[in-house]
Amino acid sequence: MEYIKRSQIENETVDRKIRDGVEAMISRIRSQGEAAVMEYALSLDGWDKSFVLSKEKKQRLISQVTEQEKADIGFAHTQIKRFAQAQRASLTEFDIETEPGVRLGQRIVPVNCAGCYVPGGRYAHAASALMSIATAKVAGVPFVVAASPPRGEAISPHVAFAMDLAGADMILEMGGVQAIATMAFGLFGAKPADILVGPGNAYVAEAKRLLFGEVGIDVFAGPTESAIIADETADPMTVAIDLASQAEHGSDSPVWLFTTSGKLADTVNRIMPKVIADFPSRKVIEAAWRDHGEIILCKTREKVCEVSDRYASEHLQVIAADLDWWKERLRNYGSLFLGEGANVTHGDKCSGTNHILPTKGAARYTGGLNVMKFLKVLTWQKISQDANLKFSAVASRISRLEGMDGHARACDWRLKKYFPENDWNFEVADQPRVD
Repeated sequence: MEYIKRSQIENETVDRKIRDGVEAMISRIRSQGEAAVMEYALSLDGWDKSFVLSKEKKQRLISQVTEQEKADIGFAHTQIKRFAQAQRASLTEFDIETEPGVRLGQRIVPVNCAGCYVPGGRYAHAASALMSIATAKVAGVPFVVAASPPRGEAISPHVAFAMDLAGADMILEMGGVQAIATMAFGLFGAKPADILVGPGNAYVAEAKRLLFGEVGIDVFAGPTESAIIADETADPMTVAIDLASQAEHGSDSPVWLFTTSGKLADTVNRIMPKVIADFPSRKVIEAAWRDHGEIILCKTREKVCEVSDRYASEHLQVIAADLDWWKERLRNYGSLFLGEGANVTHGDKCSGTNHILPTKGAARYTGGLNVMKFLKVLTWQKISQDANLKFSAVASRISRLEGMDGHARACDWRLKKYFPENDWNFEVADQPRVD
């Protein structure tokens, strides 16, 4: 493995100042509630209006969206719903008899409320609204509250349209830590969220991390990452453009190229500055490429897989021969894009797979946002009196070998009660009679 270009900045941990600041904000909102949120919104965003988007204001915002924009957002919504519906259909309830008189099963139940955060700031993330809200609704979540920071006098009209189309039950014109805490605690008429999802800046990510356990979250999120695997069959210009396009996410967004072709590696490294210079967002891309971009040359495609799986990138694009081989071999990534025709922008915007994905190596142990994140697999069992002859006896013996006599006695009691004719070799604790 050889670095043709290496990142200039080591992986960073969460800034202690960010953690302390977010912790203080959540603590204050927890104790002071809506009053604290209003103060933060005024001081941080200059916002002193209602947080809950009214029907009238929502319709005024939607009226600013052109018919073509509505059609495009609607197309993306349809694709995202289709994929989410297929995911939901893949997870089923069942009821089986494992032994005579013993029935076990599982139910699939959605959470009661989901909080979906949609970033604002530099970009209007209409696609993010679809990714989180539509997926929650397909899962069957009865109440979805969505929040996005206002841009001037309102949230983005395109985001408002996407939220409404996806089925948000309540929309908050609110951003940052205060929005995350508001959804978690159920302020301003919202229901307390059981799970918080959606991308955001370092403060939003830290707020979700600190609230994890009290509520569920989708993924521990960091800066967007994208990697490309390419061989000698790849077009260097395509590779360079795709790398640059993903670096647009932010100056801290890593983009990586893993290749078996020295010629491709050298060519991409040489043309990247010229490609970047042509982008309107070149300053952001230049910083991301300079500080975080990497090109790694490997001798074999097996070594490429090893390196790629170690990086476990959020997005992974393969522009190489024998795509099926790569699909079967690669294991650690958030979402996979096979062939030149499938680039990360498709997944980010409209192909149907979710773009809320794990970063910072988390793809080693988890996937991205999906229908199952909003669902609980609940198990149940029903055991007949006759089946207790076997199951209570086994459970009692295992309990005693573990030293849990109380557990054993619950089974002992049933054995004595259901099978009084047997000569049991244990003492059943005296039980009060209940008439």
